[in-house]
Amino acid sequence: MLMHTHEARLDALRKELKRQELDGFVVPISDEHVSEYVGAYAQRLAWLTGFGGSAGSAVVLADKAAMFVDGRYTVQVREQVDGNLFNYCSIPKETIGGWLAANAGEGARIGYDPWLHTRKWVDAVEKQLGKSGVTLVPAASNPIDAVWQDRPEPSDAVAVVHTQDHAGRSSAEKRAEIADALKAAGNDAAVVSALDSIAWLLNIRGSDVDHTPVALSYVIARDDGTADLFIAPEKVTPELAQHLGNAVTIRERDAFSEALSELSGKRVSVDPDYGVAAIAQLLEEAGAQVSFNRCPTILPKAIKNPVEQQGHRDAQARDGAAVTRFLRWLSREGPSGMVDELTAAAKLRAFREEHGDLRDLSFDTISAAGPHAALPHYRVDEDSNIPIPPSSIYLVDSGGQYPDGTTDITRTVWIGPGEPTKEMTDRNTRVLKGHIAIAQAVFPSGTAGSQLDSFARQFLWSAGVDFAHGTGHGVGSFLSVHEGPQRISKAAGGQAGTDQELMAGMILSNEPGYYKQGHFGIRIENLILTEKREIEGAEGDYFGFETLTFVPLDRRLIDRDLLTPTEIAWVDSYHAEVRKLLAPRLSGEDLAWLEQECAPL
Repeated sequence: MLMHTHEARLDALRKELKRQELDGFVVPISDEHVSEYVGAYAQRLAWLTGFGGSAGSAVVLADKAAMFVDGRYTVQVREQVDGNLFNYCSIPKETIGGWLAANAGEGARIGYDPWLHTRKWVDAVEKQLGKSGVTLVPAASNPIDAVWQDRPEPSDAVAVVHTQDHAGRSSAEKRAEIADALKAAGNDAAVVSALDSIAWLLNIRGSDVDHTPVALSYVIARDDGTADLFIAPEKVTPELAQHLGNAVTIRERDAFSEALSELSGKRVSVDPDYGVAAIAQLLEEAGAQVSFNRCPTILPKAIKNPVEQQGHRDAQARDGAAVTRFLRWLSREGPSGMVDELTAAAKLRAFREEHGDLRDLSFDTISAAGPHAALPHYRVDEDSNIPIPPSSIYLVDSGGQYPDGTTDITRTVWIGPGEPTKEMTDRNTRVLKGHIAIAQAVFPSGTAGSQLDSFARQFLWSAGVDFAHGTGHGVGSFLSVHEGPQRISKAAGGQAGTDQELMAGMILSNEPGYYKQGHFGIRIENLILTEKREIEGAEGDYFGFETLTFVPLDRRLIDRDLLTPTEIAWVDSYHAEVRKLLAPRLSGEDLAWLEQECAPL
């Protein structure tokens, strides 16, 4: 009998924990690759609790349970997760270890799945547990899988070749670079377990995870440039095998654990952020020496080569035309009050599909009307869907996956009739000023994203307001829309990537915002490419950004009087570029609307 209520599922899990002699269990949103987006088979937290956010964990004890989410999901968790079954805990103020220390009781054995957590996570929770007498125990098998009767199978879609005319470099060349990095660090091999790193290294793509074109697999890369790929046999086509060549040995995915035990006596690199605890555990049991280093694929993957850079520009031109057609459609249909958030998101996808070669969205579209726009990570579904109210702000954050590039763009627009309030235009213009400050930034070699973050916030700060997310994240090349190691955000709390220097070839988002809870939200996002700047008389290397995204900004939300002459010139120059790039791709009413929106301020 299938369990339809979350209460029944929680009860079944508690019985299974008792059978496994565990007093509790930690349930994250994760898979064996620590992916941001996970396949349906790994959606254990959603199955148990009903929570649909992209980050969070539950802790289940025999008599109580708790949900841990950060500030992005404070509202959502209360809408989706039954407060009679789970207490709500807010990260980082409350920690899993702290809650367990206070609630589990001395001698309690708390299980965790070592294939879903990193060693770093285990160490951090054990530290939080302190002298409470509560111990963490790696579970031999995941107890949720024992009670989730209709759990989907992992995807069996085939892996495909990512051709060199999109990749820009051969897999052999990339493997040689990784081999050199391993030798330089004194390592014999590296376990590459992050799916986007595997895709980049071997020039393969897949469709096993929503929004990220990756294939479920593992790689062991060696210091002689060879590699073992562990992948389900049904995913391997003759074309793929031929592409991988003799230097890559294809083995069954199920043989991965056994292969780790073959590395006895070797020094093996495991990424502390992407290598799950089970990998390190198996290596150590086999007598390998584990060195926790950043995966050698991470930095070269982030630095896009000239072919990837041009591919991204080409993808942006198609994407920009699609988003522009959508905004023109919305300007006509929105004021009727007959368009809802889901309809708008579907229409935007349809425009993208018309403009060619869309393989997927790069994330679930944030189609946010009225007060929903004040939730930075809002995700519309059948339950939350509302009509876009006339005379209001609408925010749409969306992106596409194309073979030549991954896009991510946010536009905030006024839906008529009437005019936006003075507060709305003030806040939007301050966000725009911050966006321009990042776009125009020039900085010396060695500068980290955290050193630029306040450029985007200064005009909001001077009005006594701020936004509670980062200013920019890295973006992949027909890969993850959120890619490390670079980012632009406050350095507080030792956030990953904030100390990474920005290097030529890195793509980032530029997305300051402002959110008035319960009323409206604003975000302006373009993607930018880090590039070297030639400055006469410069002492050392200097860098700046090339803007990659070209779609009109809503002029009704811009207060010209708040902009400096330099900022006005930037907006006019940006709109001239938008017109030049998109006009050949548009016609009729779409083209007329583009001309009107791109007129000088």
